[in-house]
Amino acid sequence: MAKRTIQVGRPRGATTADPVVAQAFGTAVRSVRTKLGVAQEALALQAKVERSHLGKIERGEHMPTLVLVLKIARALQVSSADLMVETEALLPAEYLAEESST
Repeated sequence: MAKRTIQVGRPRGATTADPVVAQAFGTAVRSVRTKLGVAQEALALQAKVERSHLGKIERGEHMPTLVLVLKIARALQVSSADLMVETEALLPAEYLAEESST
């Protein structure tokens, strides 16, 4: 049996981010940031992320990693769970788990 080579990266055309989720998360981050009166540049500096990357996250163009979600939440002084609640509120119903009646 021939040894398979390992390919670096993901297959051509594959994506790891859902644009609907990315847009909802970005909108949630922007909403929390503006409610707190924090400038985008200040948040980027506090979260230790490039301002342009944070802008792309807020516009839903990039989906952040879990580590970056935690950094953004810490910089906003909110829990990552609070960011997820904000995000879920912006998602269509088909993206959410159905609540079980127990």
